[in-house]
Amino acid sequence: MDITYLAEATSTGNARDGHVRSSDSYIDQDVRLPEALGGDGRGTNPEQLFAAGYAACFHQAVKMAAGEKKVSAKDSVVDAEVGLGPDGDSFGIEASITVHLPSLDQETADAVVARAHELCPYSKATRGNVDVSVVALVS
Repeated sequence: MDITYLAEATSTGNARDGHVRSSDSYIDQDVRLPEALGGDGRGTNPEQLFAAGYAACFHQAVKMAAGEKKVSAKDSVVDAEVGLGPDGDSFGIEASITVHLPSLDQETADAVVARAHELCPYSKATRGNVDVSVVALVS
């Protein structure tokens, strides 16, 4: 694969109670343990950042898939949830993607979302390693 774009970010401080910054400074955030994990929750966390990236990436894949099928996804919205939990002697994640496609019928929406799941780089990266559920909603 020829790399077209390279994103760079650095974590400093105390890991999940530290700071993250992208090389272009567009991301420049404190990270904190969520309250559910015993932290103060006064900052973003890796799971939120992953969910935001997955939602945006999957949304672009939805637009591409809709274009391939010659249907409109102009009113589409993508919600992503990323859960963190115990996995053996460490932790693991799972993800849930909900795609709202109010201008399409259910069959077409399902086809667009299935194709988007094939196209999305985040879906490719997690395939076979992370449980990901994907749902299309038309209302």
